[in-house]
Amino acid sequence: MDQKTALITLAETLATHQGVTHFAISMRVHRKGDFFKNLMDGSDCRTATAAKVLAFFHDNWPADLEWPADIPRPKTSKEEAA
Repeated sequence: MDQKTALITLAETLATHQGVTHFAISMRVHRKGDFFKNLMDGSDCRTATAAKVLAFFHDNWPADLEWPADIPRPKTSKEEAA
């Protein structure tokens, strides 16, 4: 799975779990609601932006929601130090 698809999948999974839209998730990540819509419409993002979004998902992923198995979950700095 490519990085753009992974970000969209994470957004949609979290949105469904929380009963909101991907626009709401985008507002939480970027303070603007069109980030994931733009990705879905074919736009791309910088590597640093993708890393920031992935870190947001990692840090804010609900304990009662399984992380998608086909998307590698980033390690926290504590996990990397261990």
